[in-house]
Amino acid sequence: MESHPEESLIGLFLESLATEKGYSDHTLRAYGNDLEAFFSFVAESQASAEGRQKLTRAVSPTQIDGIIIRGYLGFLHRQNKKATIARKLSAIRSFFKFLVKQGVISENPAELVLTPKQDKTIPTYLSVDEMFRLLDSIKTDTLLGLRNRAIFETLYSGGIRVSELAGMNFSDVDFSSALIRVLGKGSKQRIIPIGQKALKAITAYREQLGRQMDSAALKNGALFLNRYKKRLTVRSIARILRKLVDAVGLLTPVSPHALRHSFATHMLDSGADLRVVQELLGHKSLSTTQKYTHVSIDRLMETYDKAHPRK
Repeated sequence: MESHPEESLIGLFLESLATEKGYSDHTLRAYGNDLEAFFSFVAESQASAEGRQKLTRAVSPTQIDGIIIRGYLGFLHRQNKKATIARKLSAIRSFFKFLVKQGVISENPAELVLTPKQDKTIPTYLSVDEMFRLLDSIKTDTLLGLRNRAIFETLYSGGIRVSELAGMNFSDVDFSSALIRVLGKGSKQRIIPIGQKALKAITAYREQLGRQMDSAALKNGALFLNRYKKRLTVRSIARILRKLVDAVGLLTPVSPHALRHSFATHMLDSGADLRVVQELLGHKSLSTTQKYTHVSIDRLMETYDKAHPRK
């Protein structure tokens, strides 16, 4: 059986990300897939150069240099967006940084490879009117309707990630203090305020749900349940939102994450401090939050152009 020196090292690297940085299973899979794809490319390139028919995939990290990595980026450029290429390079760079730290190699071959310049993308968001129209369109004459209203009122009210909402339990809601507890990226917990409309929607849903379930199971379990009384998944929430958006006739393509974008944009437009919004969103870096300020700046410029007498 062929030995693959890179495979055991990738395993050790992923273990370190899980234990030291608390990365989620989803993120670890993405890192693993990116590194597997890179080493497959290197092995295939080597096999082609040597005229071999059979692909062994036995690649030593010590064989990798900046030229090979740049060649891989060139290969990716044919059918990948710059953001995808940047993510894959980041995984490669982090992996080799780990190998330097472990003494496997003396220097990081990816360190001097430049990250592709990113296209500036505007996060998809709804206007305040569109947001209200979407939320008010959700009928509440059934249990699932009450649940759906509570889901999207909570997403917009707290600006939380859909994965955070799906992971919430009933005990994570403090009704008296109007606070919710969520588990964010890297298993980091944060406590954030939630509005009265969202709290009332949650209360209405849970009261109706309580007529169908045992009270002990209700209080100790997930906050939002599917029709089978199991925890609602991220995929299901996205599917519910797509149906609601189609029904209300919004032209903007809306995902659950767009509600988070809308929250941040509306908060900043209303004068909220950037660092406060950073804290609410659970962003590690302020620069991540700053991508929402462009909307406010665009609106500021529009107002200036219309109002200033000597523009």
